Amino acid sequence: MEDQDHTKTAGVAVIQRTTTESTLQTEKAAAITFQEALPAPDEHAPNGGLTAWLQVSGSFVLFMNSWGTINSYGVFETYYVSINLSNKSSSDIAWIGSTQAFLLLVVGIISGPVFDLGVFRPLLISGSVVLVLGLVFTSLCHEYWQFMLAQGIMTGIGCGLFFVPSVAVIPQYFTTRRSFALGIAASGSSVGGVIYPIIFHKLRPLLGFGWAVRVVALIVLVTQGYVLAVMRVRTRPAGKKIRLTRELVMYPPFLAFIGFGVFAFMGAYIPFYYMEGFSILKGIYSFDVSFYMLSVLNGASTFGRLLPNILADRVGPFNVLLPCIFAASIVAFCWVAAATKPGVVAISVLYGFFSGSIISLAAPCLAVITPDISVLGTRIGILFAVASVGLLIGTPVAGELLKTGMEFKAVAVFCGGTLAVACGFVGVARGLLRGWRV
Repeated sequence: MEDQDHTKTAGVAVIQRTTTESTLQTEKAAAITFQEALPAPDEHAPNGGLTAWLQVSGSFVLFMNSWGTINSYGVFETYYVSINLSNKSSSDIAWIGSTQAFLLLVVGIISGPVFDLGVFRPLLISGSVVLVLGLVFTSLCHEYWQFMLAQGIMTGIGCGLFFVPSVAVIPQYFTTRRSFALGIAASGSSVGGVIYPIIFHKLRPLLGFGWAVRVVALIVLVTQGYVLAVMRVRTRPAGKKIRLTRELVMYPPFLAFIGFGVFAFMGAYIPFYYMEGFSILKGIYSFDVSFYMLSVLNGASTFGRLLPNILADRVGPFNVLLPCIFAASIVAFCWVAAATKPGVVAISVLYGFFSGSIISLAAPCLAVITPDISVLGTRIGILFAVASVGLLIGTPVAGELLKTGMEFKAVAVFCGGTLAVACGFVGVARGLLRGWRV
């Protein structure tokens, strides 16, 4: 009996030990899975120094010449509706700008994986050439289809070739101050959105439409030359091919973040296209003065790409992006309540600030989701390629809503509603990645 009891006790001990070991292995696997969701540490990343900050300056210029031209389209929209393409509706003309923005993002599905393969300078060179030629051809256009081909398709492809590399190169140089560095780079789009409309607006009466656009093309050419002179990748893959595996794409936090991208880009740029027209049609500002609302939006967006990113390095990019998108949604809903000059300025400043985080914090959030820095470019490309669908249809849908009896009320509700849905997707992505506790 004692032998049997001893045998039973020993058996129980073995089972308990096996169960304990299994539990420890499960907990260890869960811990490893959680750690894989964090940014991969890079002990050799400089996190500063001349070379690293030169990359930030180069990326700043690339943002200025890519998203800066997209953010400037509002001034072209107003000009085309009034003069060049007055026989076309606002929705038809918006398709030119939305196609340009769509291609900027969707080309990332090619340029992202190509960047991850170590191809960088050819992307910069080809993108620069196509963008400059697209602007030059735009200066020669007279018909709607010509503007669509030159400004919509050609410049969009050119920007798309170097946009994803401009985002993906910075995490190679920064880990501890990544969000701040990306915020500085992303602010270039706001700077471009301020200076390019002013240049076009001031030079067009003096030089005509063609030469005003050619001056912009010349500025882009010179600044892209600076980019080619200073930007370099720090790491190159050791002959590894990038494949779109199920694990790379079907990661739940990544899928939720893609949902954020689709709805955020669907609504985010509506005020940039229509705020100027809103202030004119409502009789709030004259044609010459209302033009500056686009500059106010972009100027405020500059701070919205810097200050939240500084905070994101301390508390995490998801914890900053979530309230910023929520605030942008609320401001969009309040848009139509702006019936006075101070009201329009206040809405423009607040919306520009809070919506700036969409671009500046998207890459830091994606870097948190993607531990393997060697496939970050691919995931950025996937995100922006899918999100481009929202950007393609958002502003033309807003143009169609202007034809309804509600006019700008419907536009404001559509803008605020899409951003509210985007905010929900950010919350889901954060919950799946970190848990639901604040």
